[in-house]
Amino acid sequence: MKDLTGFRGLVFVLLLSSSQQRSQPNYPEDCSEIQSANPQAYSGVYTIQAEPFPPFQVYCEMLSDGGWTVLQRRTGDRLSFNRNWEEYKHGFGYPTIDLWLGLENVFLLTQKKSTTLRVDLWDFEGGSAFAEYEDFRLGNEGTAYELHVGEYRGNAGDAIRGAYHGIDQNGYGFSTIDRDNDGCNPCIFGDIAIHQCVDTKHSGWWFSKCGSADLNGEWHPSGDNIGWASGLHWETWKSVPYSAQASRMMIKSTTKCY
Repeated sequence: MKDLTGFRGLVFVLLLSSSQQRSQPNYPEDCSEIQSANPQAYSGVYTIQAEPFPPFQVYCEMLSDGGWTVLQRRTGDRLSFNRNWEEYKHGFGYPTIDLWLGLENVFLLTQKKSTTLRVDLWDFEGGSAFAEYEDFRLGNEGTAYELHVGEYRGNAGDAIRGAYHGIDQNGYGFSTIDRDNDGCNPCIFGDIAIHQCVDTKHSGWWFSKCGSADLNGEWHPSGDNIGWASGLHWETWKSVPYSAQASRMMIKSTTKCY
């Protein structure tokens, strides 16, 4: 009789476990998957999940060429991007306004699929430009979320690889105010020696001897946005150190790479 009771208990536990698994929602992996399942989906906030990790919220830009997951957005000075490692790792801001999605989330989103990175830039004069990179991915935290990008296309210039030789950010780890991975020991700019790029950039980024790209610097208003060391900089776009009015970074998955 005891054996039968034990068997019934085991069956009950298995049924309960199966029921709980069925009750858990199946979240899409990214915004591209959402648009593929529903081509009429609107841009907005969605919940996605890179299994087996917990789900999280993202902003999806549903465009004619696919569903894009927004990684970064800057539109003003309401949100400081001069943050420490843990904040950049986990993300901060608001999905519908200014945000940083988080290095760990981006790492998870770029591990199982081939991914395209798109950078959009807007100036104060009504102009805009973009840069796209194929095969975008980040390494894990042990590599300091090392940046990897493939072929470039666009009209903003390839600022990640740099406006001149020796400052290629491709293959570099992320740096913050409390984590230095920029390769300066020190970096010499004229008669100025810089030991850490974050000391002048006031942001977190994949600095390579500082480099030509940094969209996480200090935001500056129109009329006071030229010549600053820290800003929303994409230095292959403008002929002067020009801090953009707004920026957006987002990714779109293309094919599976298992």
